[in-house]
Amino acid sequence: MKKIALMLAAAAALFATRVAAHETLAPGAKVSVVFDQALPNVPGKSMRAVLVEYEPGSGSPSHRHPSSAFIYARVLEGAIRSKVNDEPERTYQAGESWSEKPGDHHQVSHNASDTEPAKLLAIFVVDTSDQKIVIPDK
Repeated sequence: MKKIALMLAAAAALFATRVAAHETLAPGAKVSVVFDQALPNVPGKSMRAVLVEYEPGSGSPSHRHPSSAFIYARVLEGAIRSKVNDEPERTYQAGESWSEKPGDHHQVSHNASDTEPAKLLAIFVVDTSDQKIVIPDK
């Protein structure tokens, strides 16, 4: 019995180290790191999965990501208005995705609905040393 309790405690501690605290970028916008793992076959690089949750009508301010970041984003729920660099603004529905290259400028990231919440999952391949993954414009 003690062995099982120790195993459960160890698993809980391991899970807690894998999931970082929530960060609020703007009212109604929550960002949570749900996975963070160094890539064993790519020294100095990590993969991070970030859940972005927007309340109805909310969004993130214009921002960039670390210059090392390659990002794959997929809408999980609702619809997200997005504009990267000089591309036209586009609305992505649940199940649709896009990518961002290192150095891209994410000018618009906003829930397309004023009545329904929206969620997206962003997968980052980033330098392990880059701890801040969202850098709002000044």
